[in-house]
Amino acid sequence: MTTHIDRIVGAALSEDAPWGDITSDTFIPGSAQLSAKVVAREPGVFSGQALFDASFRLVDPRINASLKVADGDSFETGDILGTITGSARSILRSERIALNFIQRTSGIATLTSCYVAEVKGTKARIVDTRKTTPGLRIIERQAVRDGGGFNHRATLSDAVMVKDNHLAAIASQGLSITEALSNMKAKLPHTTHVEVEVDHIEQIEPVLAAGVDTIMLDNFTIDQLIEGVDLIGGRALVEASGGVNLNTAGKIASTGVDVISVGALTHSVHALDLGLDIF
Repeated sequence: MTTHIDRIVGAALSEDAPWGDITSDTFIPGSAQLSAKVVAREPGVFSGQALFDASFRLVDPRINASLKVADGDSFETGDILGTITGSARSILRSERIALNFIQRTSGIATLTSCYVAEVKGTKARIVDTRKTTPGLRIIERQAVRDGGGFNHRATLSDAVMVKDNHLAAIASQGLSITEALSNMKAKLPHTTHVEVEVDHIEQIEPVLAAGVDTIMLDNFTIDQLIEGVDLIGGRALVEASGGVNLNTAGKIASTGVDVISVGALTHSVHALDLGLDIF
């Protein structure tokens, strides 16, 4: 994990100052020292401890960057989340990258925690999707976990997920859903999880006949979800997707689905307002 974090943070630091920070390097004396604190300007759930550490460590290992919160901890407006002491030039070189990362990851953790609260008391899990920022999936998925959520498949290589476009391609070849899925399963290791997306009630029985592990009910109404869960009857896990927001998550969870996938956790997140103040 550290290697991945260092790679991501190192790329961000290089992007931000490819030939150094000419402002600090020419304006701030090399001997100048600073003390700063990270302050929450709104409440939330923290995520990004490793990113915060790497943002300062990779610039100057002598910087003392200490967090007062751990990943998954809640905080309130005005809370001091951490302190930084060391070379003024180094801190000024690192601060924007450190804040950019923890503002985004804490935003994801905070939004996830809101969804998790909406489904409390049901069996439904809130999970993310592959709708992540290219190159940043590993840290955004960690942020979802820090917010109390769970991860869907990380990559196309992890599990089978047959979606509507796959089914359309098969239909154009004249194969039935059951036949095509059965042929596919015969080629897979027994350990490979198979999920199939359906967008009509009528597709459920043909999919179940192939012995899949999870059925995704895509853009079903609440009544259709109730009907779908009843029809599946425990023969596969049931995932709900589409039309999920904070106003609908609780209602969707009450239908008895096992999983609710929410693309908004990573693709439409609000970055939290966290600031670095010199003292």
